[in-house]
Amino acid sequence: ANAVHPYIALETVKQWHGSSRTQSMMKAGKLKETTLDEAQQNYRVAVENGLLKILSKMGISLLSSYQGAQIFEAIGLGEDVINTSLKGTTSRVGGVSLADIASETVMMRPESASEKAKLTNYGYYKPVPKLGEYHANSSDLAKLLHDAIGLDKTVSAATNRDEVENDGVKPKSVANYEIFKKSLESAPLANIRDLLDFESDRESIPIEEVEPVSEIMKRFCTGAMSLGALSREAHETLAIAVNRVGGKSNSGEGGEDVIRGKDITDVDEKGRSPTFPHLAGLKNGDSANSYIHQVASGRFGVTPEFLVTAKQVEIKMAQGAKPGEGGQLPGPKVSDYIATLRASKPGVTLISPPPHHDIYSIEDLAQLIHDLHAVNEKAGVSVKLVSSIGIGTVACGVAKANADVIQISGGDGGTGASPLSSIKHAGCPWELGLSEAHSALMNNGLRDRVTLRVDGGIRTGRDIAIAAMMGAEEYGFGTIAMIAEGCVMARVCHLNTCPVGVTSQKEELRKKFPGTPEHVVNFFLFVAEEVRE
Repeated sequence: ANAVHPYIALETVKQWHGSSRTQSMMKAGKLKETTLDEAQQNYRVAVENGLLKILSKMGISLLSSYQGAQIFEAIGLGEDVINTSLKGTTSRVGGVSLADIASETVMMRPESASEKAKLTNYGYYKPVPKLGEYHANSSDLAKLLHDAIGLDKTVSAATNRDEVENDGVKPKSVANYEIFKKSLESAPLANIRDLLDFESDRESIPIEEVEPVSEIMKRFCTGAMSLGALSREAHETLAIAVNRVGGKSNSGEGGEDVIRGKDITDVDEKGRSPTFPHLAGLKNGDSANSYIHQVASGRFGVTPEFLVTAKQVEIKMAQGAKPGEGGQLPGPKVSDYIATLRASKPGVTLISPPPHHDIYSIEDLAQLIHDLHAVNEKAGVSVKLVSSIGIGTVACGVAKANADVIQISGGDGGTGASPLSSIKHAGCPWELGLSEAHSALMNNGLRDRVTLRVDGGIRTGRDIAIAAMMGAEEYGFGTIAMIAEGCVMARVCHLNTCPVGVTSQKEELRKKFPGTPEHVVNFFLFVAEEVRE
């Protein structure tokens, strides 16, 4: 199409503007007074802003370049829909037919003309459980996991943590972890892997012959969540927990405090350290230094010290949950401490450019990989790619460019700082990207050169077993690791008002942070044991 005439949208704005409710709200000063022309113009400006955002995401600047480009990928559309309406578009898993779409449309209509047609769901992003809307991560799921790992969200620095035994960490409960697992197993289908099942042509082996839990946990990583998106407490607790089990924590983009580069050696018998007075449940020898330091566009917090204290340096080509956009941190979350780390000013919104704006080719990427190897000879270099069609070709190029690890990020999850408009309708399931990258590397004789890591909505041992069968060797936990340290899925990360201080920079909310490294370790132990079984 060369032009689009959104006549129904303009008519809807007209009806909204003319309604008595809108008019009375304008008179009462609750809405800005506008004429009909202005209201329709406002709609147009909003749509154009959205359009510009999408154009910048894709990295193609001319609207004419989009005509017939078909740069999107369909998920869940059947062959007849594609051939009729979207000819030539990739749709790898098939899905609904035109007949299915027709019957769904009919179902939404009222039974009789006299009935008022009312939408059951206005398209809100927050889960509406009473309408039967299912979200894999929910406050109910968080509660089940907290019961399993012994986390009591009422125990924190703001309450009575110093008086209770073992910082309020209760014994972990296998029975409760089984309930958590069952809740996910019996839930509605939400991921491609939910459609898969295990089938074996051989006898089970004794569990003693399976890799021990301690070895399995070394393959666990955390998702790249920045200090800024997360509070200092949440970020450091995750790093300490993952280091304790021998896994790999990820700094995310945005730098890290230099004091985290040294091991913690001043812990008293109560598990407190003067160097990290805001943390609980510490042990001498713990390290809060993230194993993987992410450089992304190299804009925020990337200093020579940050590079040389890393055991692995990660180049973020794109973000799984919002491909085509760089990191974003809303102004209210940029506290004095965060601003110092990022060499910025407090209260200023920080947006880093998406890396595809300065890495135009595999040669550019190979140069950056070489430079990072030169800066820190002991550290490996990982490259984070996003699951989408064609990732196999890119993965082969990255392997030839001498990367040590290729990270495949799925579209699930998100960050503790992104606007909703960034993470909806973006990204693809990791199952598709991982299987494509693995087979492309195998076919080109490059598979033994790199380690494949995967993340994006991984929650249980079952997810890990499926990822392993598809070729992954390391596994990243994002949102679920945050839930394991106290997140209650309030979904207000971007507003800086997290009720349990996981994603807030406000001092009074951070004091409510209930997590300790032990909680996260308990979760990892459960998952590793489930993988063994």
